Amino acid sequence: MSRLSPAARKALLTLHLVTSLGWLGADLVLLTLGVAGLRGADAAVVYPTAALIVTYLFAPLSVAVWLVGVASSLLTPWGLLRWRWVLVKFVLTTVLLGLVLLLLTPRIRQLGELGAAASAHYRVDLVVAPAVSSTLLLVATVLSTYKPWGRLRRPGTPARRHPVAAAHRS
Repeated sequence: MSRLSPAARKALLTLHLVTSLGWLGADLVLLTLGVAGLRGADAAVVYPTAALIVTYLFAPLSVAVWLVGVASSLLTPWGLLRWRWVLVKFVLTTVLLGLVLLLLTPRIRQLGELGAAASAHYRVDLVVAPAVSSTLLLVATVLSTYKPWGRLRRPGTPARRHPVAAAHRS
């Protein structure tokens, strides 16, 4: 694990917060568009707009969040495999990233191409997927805020102090 200066750690944390909030915001915009589409808004506008947001904002932000999160875990005292909450958040974000890139992005692009001709099933996808992913992103936020559970212990390794408390002592 490489140590970063306090200023570099704060910069990395800021980048992680900005990209994470951007991802959640883009997700909520997609949810709003999905609800608007189901409530009768102009499908020829709503669904192509959703496709643009997925392509140029949502998918890139999801990749950025994952990359910055991995960098944060590897370059700070938290580590990737030291704390249960970090591991759960990593797994959750990795699963979400896979779903965004492999399922949601192609599906919403196709919905954008169909526009008003999209079936009800496609239209519902633009509500259900962002609702689920927004919820999971909020769970990740709660994990980051409350840092529940304990440290992952490996056999034969002594318990260490909380990384933030240790950083303040040095």
